[in-house]
Amino acid sequence: MDLDDRSLDDKTASQLKTLHLAHDIKVQQLNPDSPLQSATTFEQLQLREDLLRGVYNSGFSVPSKIQAHALPLLLKDPPQHLIAQAQSGTGKTAAFSLAILSRIDSNNPSTQAIVLAPTRELALQIVEVMRMLAKYTSVVITEVVREKASLVEPIMGQILIGTPGTMEDRLKRYLPYATFEQRRSTTIREKFIEASKVRMFVLDEADYMLDLQGLGSQVQVIKRLLPKDVQLMFFSATWNDKIIRFANDFLGGAPSNSIRLQTYEMMLSNVVQFYVDCENEEDRLKVLVAMYSILTISQSIIFVERRAVAETITERMTERGHHVSFVHGGLSPNKRDARMEKFRTAQTKVLITTNLLARGIDIERITMVINYDLPIASNGRADTTTYVHRMGRTGRFGRTGVCVNFIHDEKSYEIMQQITQFYDHDLHKIPTDLRQEDGPTLAEQESARMDRMEEFIKKHMKT
Repeated sequence: MDLDDRSLDDKTASQLKTLHLAHDIKVQQLNPDSPLQSATTFEQLQLREDLLRGVYNSGFSVPSKIQAHALPLLLKDPPQHLIAQAQSGTGKTAAFSLAILSRIDSNNPSTQAIVLAPTRELALQIVEVMRMLAKYTSVVITEVVREKASLVEPIMGQILIGTPGTMEDRLKRYLPYATFEQRRSTTIREKFIEASKVRMFVLDEADYMLDLQGLGSQVQVIKRLLPKDVQLMFFSATWNDKIIRFANDFLGGAPSNSIRLQTYEMMLSNVVQFYVDCENEEDRLKVLVAMYSILTISQSIIFVERRAVAETITERMTERGHHVSFVHGGLSPNKRDARMEKFRTAQTKVLITTNLLARGIDIERITMVINYDLPIASNGRADTTTYVHRMGRTGRFGRTGVCVNFIHDEKSYEIMQQITQFYDHDLHKIPTDLRQEDGPTLAEQESARMDRMEEFIKKHMKT
């Protein structure tokens, strides 16, 4: 059975506008009396010709909802701050990238914009997107992440994109003296990053930064190292009291435009959700491997809670001939990059990971997400936000995807119930029971079970 990647590439602008209606968007401008602006074409944004070429070369046809509303605000003169709630997969990376690229003075080699992301993978993905958009410009974009950011020479780039820890270190760290004579004669030392000309500062996936210990405080330190009049752009997938306080601290009380874009409903409707009820841990592994024998999947991600379990899955699936990458926080940066590159270039078809990659990773060919372990928050209840982020790795920009959740004990069943109640959305139960009437041998019963599973998934993918 094929899980095809039903793309929006051939859809008309009219159909895309219909898709936008799935979003519930609220825009609050600094000047409430100003007419609300929204762009239906990239030409209406009056982007430079070299940027327009980059936009269309990157595969965009019309602005997404967040791009249509955010870019007119971000491109205003004088520059205005923006706080935006937007899930990954809505086009927000291209929105702030185009805003930055539109304001960069390409004749000035100084660093003019800094973008922060919570993880190495997200930062490198932003670099990739921005370089595609900037393909026909001369703008220099540099990554500032571990093992890529120099500890010997100044870090040069008109746009710097990285993680808070490495960015803070290089902003505060002084360049080493070249010689003893230089040490004696120099009274003013240069730092690895010269930030006096920075005019734009972007914080992406701010809610995730708060979840990762220490990143929120590092962001504030970085902001204090930048010029006071820098344009601030703050993006968060969730919106609650904690995020609002963080956003207010980030802005330092400065007035801003505000956009709230909820995409839970759209993501749920684009992704067909299933669950399988397994007898125990061993049966759970057996059913997982069986699924990959009956489904023809372009690429998929399997989310697990514990590294030891992920290693067992990797070993079992590799034995069955599947091309698997296992990515976790314990790997060195270079190994993480190498394994992600193999998955991005489809050298491996299955990516097994922890919550490390639950957000922002945008790979078109992902047609299925498996929650081998459902996400659980620190309070022991379902982490409903992480669930949607995981599911959002498939079904991107209107494509159809599949999400399969594994249940194997009372706790996992309770977590699934909390998720379905929170979103008021039922999941289809895939039949995985072994039946004696299918034959006297276990092999015959296993074969019949796989046939039922395939038939069931096919049926619900069509409806």
